[in-house]
Amino acid sequence: MASERPTVLVVEDDPDLQRLVADRLTAEGYAVEVAATGPEGVAAAERIAPDLVVLDVMLPGFDGFEVCRRLRVSHPRIYIVMLTARDGEVDRVVGLEVGADDYVTKPFSLSELVARVRAGLRRLRLDGEAPAAASDAPMVFDDLVVDPVRREVRRGDQPLHLTVKEFDLLVFLAKHVGKPFTRLQLLEQVWNTTYEGYDRTVDSHVQRLRAKLEDDPSSPRFVRTVWGVGYKFQPEGTE
Repeated sequence: MASERPTVLVVEDDPDLQRLVADRLTAEGYAVEVAATGPEGVAAAERIAPDLVVLDVMLPGFDGFEVCRRLRVSHPRIYIVMLTARDGEVDRVVGLEVGADDYVTKPFSLSELVARVRAGLRRLRLDGEAPAAASDAPMVFDDLVVDPVRREVRRGDQPLHLTVKEFDLLVFLAKHVGKPFTRLQLLEQVWNTTYEGYDRTVDSHVQRLRAKLEDDPSSPRFVRTVWGVGYKFQPEGTE
């Protein structure tokens, strides 16, 4: 971070909206940087490594989806809030699939956006909140260690770099070893939504989680498919 305050990058090409959002977030105590195009957004993120990005979908150069994809490769722990049109249901689904953590629908109130930003930073434990309860002790499954308090995952001595939602999904499943969950149940628990149109978002995140977690993603040892239901966390030896 550029300072002790959480840093927020606002990528928005509408100068009036960009200024309004930046001014409000600055007034809330955040260090704010702005960019107006897709390439500028990626470059700014590389330069300042923000904690959170407010990212419009429609941008010059290349769109917010491409920005999100690139940031997920270089900075997997950045929390990304996408701005979508009121009727942009497809945009919201695609945004979540490419790695966005949350979305706000235009037109929106600045108070709503601030609340989403605050919630995202709280999830990253960057806003001074108290640490998680003692019940969130590290979970150990053979060579896999999942630490909810430090928000760290390791296989042996190797740290695994998960996105915020990948981590949240893994922690939720790992706390319920052997219990299958439908996609809708996972959407409700991890994404705080019950909209069925987002169910393929769960599949996308499971695929990416397996790619990082499993030795052979096509034959997973940890996150298993329960045919006709959804997914469960079932490490070998816990059946």
